[in-house]
Amino acid sequence: MKANYHPPSIENWIGRASGNADYLHENIRLLNLSETVNAISSEAQAAILGYACDTGVLRNLGRPGASEGPMALRSALGKLPFPDNGLRQLWDAGDVECILDDLESAQNRFSSAIENLLSRGLLPIAIGGGHDIAYAHYMGIRNYLKGSKSLGIINFDAHLDLRQPNPVGHSGSPFFQIADDCRRQQTPFRYACIGLREDANPRELWQRANALGVLQVMRSKLLPKYHETALDKLASFVDGVDVVYLTMDMDGFSSAIAPGVSAASPMGFYPEDIMPFLDLILQSKKLISVDLAELNPKYDQDNQTALLAAALIHKILREVF
Repeated sequence: MKANYHPPSIENWIGRASGNADYLHENIRLLNLSETVNAISSEAQAAILGYACDTGVLRNLGRPGASEGPMALRSALGKLPFPDNGLRQLWDAGDVECILDDLESAQNRFSSAIENLLSRGLLPIAIGGGHDIAYAHYMGIRNYLKGSKSLGIINFDAHLDLRQPNPVGHSGSPFFQIADDCRRQQTPFRYACIGLREDANPRELWQRANALGVLQVMRSKLLPKYHETALDKLASFVDGVDVVYLTMDMDGFSSAIAPGVSAASPMGFYPEDIMPFLDLILQSKKLISVDLAELNPKYDQDNQTALLAAALIHKILREVF
């Protein structure tokens, strides 16, 4: 298999020493998924898992660099305070790396890792890498659930990512591939995309989204005056499923605050635009797994995109447990 698993290293977590274990880097425990470990019995625990892969982005004619996203995120996240809530432990489960452009092997390896984490009772928090992480992530959740619960997928993104493989998968095709898998499995395809822009999707993708019944919330409808209607739609979506997989594409944010992404645009949304929607998801207590995609340190400025991603993860850690 042309994919490497890199076990976690405590050297990837740095920050000031508090003397009281006040910061996340002082509370990280390492989970090597290539070793046999006893089951983790305690609840309220989460695990960071990296997806170090540029191949899907390159296949989609994007700019490379997101393979370094997992390391940049760890550096930013480790300096933040350990949440003063019900979170008991945060694990680092290492990285899956794509080798020799073999995206499919990397996705299979990553899918197995997600299934592994879920089977241990952990909340996976995955870091990309391109948005092709979503298809691999979904497959891991699907294999774990085995049809026992209905799954809804919520994507904060400017792009629908419903492009067809050409002929292989890429960072623009994950939700098309998921829809195709749902068709083969004869299960409903439940997909909501929040923050869509007219300038980011061609007509073909809007038509496909409509045909597939995708819940669409436009970037323009994230303004406060439209919140009630848009939030009602998302609430209905969440009420209709047992568990939610949340994926956030960092290139959905405006490049004014998130320049370090694979496809930057000044027309993206801002954190305050999506917070009511994120709050709704977290308060539902249905979140089963989450990832952040397209963090590209190569184009970041003053680490502000990595810091934004870290702040989003910190919010999830504070409010889920």
